[in-house]
Amino acid sequence: MIYHNPRCNTSRTALAALREAGIEPTVIKYLDTPPTRDELRSLLEAAGLKPSEAVRRRESVFRELGLGDATEDEILDAMAANPILIERPIVVTAKGTVLARPATRVDDVL
Repeated sequence: MIYHNPRCNTSRTALAALREAGIEPTVIKYLDTPPTRDELRSLLEAAGLKPSEAVRRRESVFRELGLGDATEDEILDAMAANPILIERPIVVTAKGTVLARPATRVDDVL
């Protein structure tokens, strides 16, 4: 499974790497079908990440919401409500879950 944004080069590269490895993943365009707060929390925990380690800080909504000093729960709430804040791609395979930034991190779960 890949939480994917087709407009993102890193996400496209990670998807290509999965396919080159013979895996045809379920592709979830997370901006169209965002994970729930609980699903997102579970994904991040599986990847060994805190919300602050998987949030897109350069997005204008990050600044607009004043998330610079936010708690982990506040960041998670903001990510669930504004999926553009979720760093991508998140890849889930039988071998684990990884935030594939850089895209070569996909190799960790192949």
